Amino acid sequence: MVLGRVIGSVVSTRKEQLLEGVKFLVVERVDPVSMQGAGDCVIAIDGVGAGEGEVVFYVSGSSARMTDVTTGRPADATITAIVDSVDVAGRPVYRKSGGDRAVGSPAGSPADGPAASPKGSSRGSA
Repeated sequence: MVLGRVIGSVVSTRKEQLLEGVKFLVVERVDPVSMQGAGDCVIAIDGVGAGEGEVVFYVSGSSARMTDVTTGRPADATITAIVDSVDVAGRPVYRKSGGDRAVGSPAGSPADGPAASPKGSSRGSA
């Protein structure tokens, strides 16, 4: 599994029939020690109702097709969990709160730039 942050969404009105009703999200890989974005992104099928700004786990390859949402569908990456907290070496580095911020960040300030600021959850389908 890979730790990432949802930074956007992708809408596709014309797609393979097996992908009808599936929500696509843009996920940036996150370093679990610093909670900083790594700069590389994937387009993932949302399997858990994640929203922009949330920290998530995603899987890729054949594992991406092993969820209830993706079985029998073409998928290279799937969000499988919304993360509540991250601890590294016994130290808390992330706690999900109303502000989705890294531990130690001032309230209301993004943990790592604009991608960290919560923008609400969009739970609709693409």
